[in-house]
Amino acid sequence: MYKRQVLILLLSLAGCGKETDPSGHDEHDEESDSHSEVVRLSQEELDEFGIELAKAGPGKLNIHVFLPGEIIIPPDNLAHIHPRFPGMVKQVFKHIGDPVKKGQTLAIIEGNESLTEYEIKSLIDGTLVEKHLSLGEVITDSDHGFVIANLSQVWAMLKLYQKDIPFVKVGQKVVISSGAGLPESTGKIAYISPIIDKVTRTAEARIILDNAGGRWKPGLFITGQISVTDVDAHVLIPKSALQYYENQQVVFVRSKDGFIPREVRIGLTNETMAEII
Repeated sequence: MYKRQVLILLLSLAGCGKETDPSGHDEHDEESDSHSEVVRLSQEELDEFGIELAKAGPGKLNIHVFLPGEIIIPPDNLAHIHPRFPGMVKQVFKHIGDPVKKGQTLAIIEGNESLTEYEIKSLIDGTLVEKHLSLGEVITDSDHGFVIANLSQVWAMLKLYQKDIPFVKVGQKVVISSGAGLPESTGKIAYISPIIDKVTRTAEARIILDNAGGRWKPGLFITGQISVTDVDAHVLIPKSALQYYENQQVVFVRSKDGFIPREVRIGLTNETMAEII
């Protein structure tokens, strides 16, 4: 299998520092052709290798920033539930991973002083994610109890570097990906922290994500892609057309004799396109 590549057919070189005659041929074409190695490919070979031809020309280059981050549980969606009085654990009804409803009994405790039993109940709907007591255990402090999380909605918290702060605003669309084979999600920036962390030297941007299917796991590392501006490029090509030839970055230009490697200088880029300057 051959990787699909794109060879660029340069119809106009204005803006690349060269002049063309009315026939569309570069005035240096003959000199260039005589000193460059020509790659000759038939139409059948182009089809076999999946090589495409495209015209290089002006276009808009969309500039993105890519910010690292993490999926977290919104604080209001997390409940720490502890026994109110010291005692012995008489019964435990729920275990890690179990779904629970608000008001549902999680365990029964027998108080040390009165020997009266009382119930520990859930304060929210959610999933039991931590359990720190077991049957027959004597509990004496707040280290024992349950942690319940409502994971129907999570936050994507992105690290916003100082250089990117002027370009990132509340309300901007963000594409969230994990690089772990999960589908991407799209959300909007709901909040940007007003202060810079003294240790990381970053601010935080918060995106609220629907998680009804449970695919976004808290603790998952993510990347947020934010479109910040469009740039008018005089000559724009797919990055797949860029090749390295004799330690130079080139595109292959079609001539009457074949494909000629032509050195290029790259300006701005995004993940798929490059500006030729």
